[in-house]
Amino acid sequence: MERLRFNLRRQLIVVSLLLLSLPWAGCQFIREMEGALGEAQEQALLATAETIAAMASERPTLIYTDLGRIADPGDSHQSVYAQPSLHAVVVDGYAEGWEDVPRAHWPASHAEDSLSVSLQALTHSENLYLLLHIEDEEVVYHNPGLSREPNGDRVILRTWQNGRRQDYALATAAPGSVRASAAGRRERGVDAEQIWGYWQDALGGYTLELEIPLELIGGRLGFYVIDSKTGNDSPVHTIGNTAPLDTHAPPWLIHTPDAVQAALSPFRAQADSVHLLDNAGWIVGGLQTSADAPRTRETFWLLRLVYRSILSNNALTQAPAIQASGKLADEEISHSLSGAVSSRRYQDPGNNNRALRVVSAPVLDGDAVIGAVVVSQSSEQYLSLTDQAFSRLLGYSALAIGLGAIGLLAYASLLSLRIGRLSKAASHVIGKNGVISSNFPSSNAPDEIGELSRRYAELLDRLREYNDYLRTLSRKLTHELRTPIAVIQTSLENLEETTASEHSPSPYLIRARAGLSRLNGILQAMSEASRLEESLVQNPLRPFDLVPLLRDMQGAYSAIYPDHPIELEVPEEPASVNAAADLIVQLLDKLVENAASFSPPGAPVRLSLQPSGQTWILAVSNQGPLLPEDIRSTLFEPMVSSRTTDDGQLHLGLGLHVVRLISDYLGADISAANTTEPPGVTITVTFPAE
Repeated sequence: MERLRFNLRRQLIVVSLLLLSLPWAGCQFIREMEGALGEAQEQALLATAETIAAMASERPTLIYTDLGRIADPGDSHQSVYAQPSLHAVVVDGYAEGWEDVPRAHWPASHAEDSLSVSLQALTHSENLYLLLHIEDEEVVYHNPGLSREPNGDRVILRTWQNGRRQDYALATAAPGSVRASAAGRRERGVDAEQIWGYWQDALGGYTLELEIPLELIGGRLGFYVIDSKTGNDSPVHTIGNTAPLDTHAPPWLIHTPDAVQAALSPFRAQADSVHLLDNAGWIVGGLQTSADAPRTRETFWLLRLVYRSILSNNALTQAPAIQASGKLADEEISHSLSGAVSSRRYQDPGNNNRALRVVSAPVLDGDAVIGAVVVSQSSEQYLSLTDQAFSRLLGYSALAIGLGAIGLLAYASLLSLRIGRLSKAASHVIGKNGVISSNFPSSNAPDEIGELSRRYAELLDRLREYNDYLRTLSRKLTHELRTPIAVIQTSLENLEETTASEHSPSPYLIRARAGLSRLNGILQAMSEASRLEESLVQNPLRPFDLVPLLRDMQGAYSAIYPDHPIELEVPEEPASVNAAADLIVQLLDKLVENAASFSPPGAPVRLSLQPSGQTWILAVSNQGPLLPEDIRSTLFEPMVSSRTTDDGQLHLGLGLHVVRLISDYLGADISAANTTEPPGVTITVTFPAE
């Protein structure tokens, strides 16, 4: 399996991924900035809460219309909570516009009794508005013929004036407009008919919508419903937050005076919501603003979403909602009335990617806690300040990553190009004939790659000088050895003439003559190789047909090597190549001589010529010993021989080197391979077709 190339360009692309740390670092910086802005928001909210608390401490009437409620908060389950209304209430007996108003419910006291009542309350201007839903299986209307005093089903309102109870009865002979009448001692100057409303039938009972001036109530409000039956012996049932025989003051009316809203309105821009609580946890005043400020519209929504997602904190709990009864959640009340300043963070119920900061401060009267201020604000208020910073950071990071990646890619491409050129030059520095090229590019660049190319050039220059020395060594040796060999030969001839008359030649002379003959053979072989290199350029190449040449050479080789049958396989069509006939003959001489010398007696030497695409393959095969693996790559180098036995002849390993010189000159490729059936060696020469 080919190993995947992991070049410099890919490596630097991987390294460029480290640039992604830039936006990560930017996000960490934004987180730190968000933390700093969160602390600043907390300090601002604390300052707002403490300012409002200080104002309420100096003016307790902002929380308590009756200061007696500080020491006697009463039963919170029986108190009536009235929510301020921004719009005038239309009194018509129907529940339109009351859908979002908190409702208090008093169920039936006995299982067999179906009587129950629920109450909703609003304040607007100087009036209190009540909506009572009475569930009654049998509605009995007032009968004026029985008595002038209210009879039948009726509602009794109990207020508090100058330390005394004031009861007002509301009954009607038929659905429609109704006015109150005094149901007991009446305080001087109080007109009961100022309390009026509408009585309307409803499914399973009736509804009563009332308008009451706040000045008639005196800070306390009780009520009970009297359920009459048609039978004289039927018991009368009552239900409400007070009872007919109660002698103590009625429960408190909790509402928001106009002075509270006026005092809190300067703080509208400081927070999303402000709540002023009494010591029982009732919300007696508050402001609510929209958390979706238009200041973030300039930021693209997708960037804002990404930014909010980065800063989101899913570990935060949901903010507790305001109870329908007009109180905060019990946890918030305990935090707010603890007597100490507190700060908490929740998940914004309007958006899971935002946080909600809630700060509370106690309202103190001396050492006593008489109320609390709860201020909350969404993180959107300060996150919007960093939207533009985040978008710019994202843009700058993307630009920096892009420029860094392009720069690294360009630098990697330049390095890859320079190293590729160096690698290509190194791969082509040695030609097919083993000659080292002298045009290796040497860079002048002052970096490591330039230094490497210059070192390569110096190394190749030295190697080329050494190679040139080796190539001319045989010529130099031939020239230097001819004279001493001639002297030795002359001396041996004179010595033989001197001793010829005495007796037969000495064995020492015979051995000296044999050694001299061997030295002459060495010089002749070396001279042949040297002359061949010089004579190659004197043989011009021209097209000619290999087939008739091979047929002629078969007959010649059969006469030269009678112990080895010469087999020939050639095609019928011409095999035209661009070569020189003399060189082809010399090449065949060396190959056939080498094949015959390795073949056992009687084994054939086979010549074949086969077409292969745009080439002709000339093969010379013989039976005999296989080529050792350690010399297959250097078989055609000079002075290389694979013979393991001494046949008494001189073998310098120059024959196949001559074959390679000829094939290189002709532009042919030469190779050697072992064969298995029969065992032997095949040498192939591939000529390009003319």
